[in-house]
Amino acid sequence: MIARALTLAFMLGGAAFCSQYPAFTQQYLQRLGGQVDALSAVVADFESSAMRAGLTRSQALEQMTGTPFLDNRQADMRATFRRHAVLSDNLAHLRAASPVARIMMVQRVSDPATLAGTWADFEPAMPLSFAGMASAALGAVLGWLLAALGRGALGGLWSRPKGRPVERRRKTAPSAARSEPVLAGGRRPAVSPRLAGVRRDR
Repeated sequence: MIARALTLAFMLGGAAFCSQYPAFTQQYLQRLGGQVDALSAVVADFESSAMRAGLTRSQALEQMTGTPFLDNRQADMRATFRRHAVLSDNLAHLRAASPVARIMMVQRVSDPATLAGTWADFEPAMPLSFAGMASAALGAVLGWLLAALGRGALGGLWSRPKGRPVERRRKTAPSAARSEPVLAGGRRPAVSPRLAGVRRDR
């Protein structure tokens, strides 16, 4: 009975948690678009400055050296270009995919800054769409699997054979052997029976 209750709890918890994924992904996608727009403005401004100087992006980056400030600025701009490329690629794939297909694109919803901002403003919603119900069903299956793994692990611990108890041998006191006097010649004295109430005459 307890095992069934725990399994049901895991399934309901998994369904409730995963059912919010489509709504969370939609809000993440909107915030990701804002991130890409901001980075695109930085990249465009840098490339415009490089073109006015008759340089490409790579040539302009190579000239940003010679002082600690320029070295740090060059490293910052390279990181900005890499981030812009990665986020732009993720945004394009997420926009092209359907809400159901996004369920299997967790690797595209992985930017730490965008995740933190989305989670801070996220408000749970009722999973009324097909994608929400599909996510809830997937969460229920995952919850059932987790409960089954937990029962298997606990069952293995409970059914582990214990060490055989050490059998303690009881030490029995040796019976005291009656010693009877032995007469000369190796004969034992004859024991005559005594009758109750009869006194032996001396």
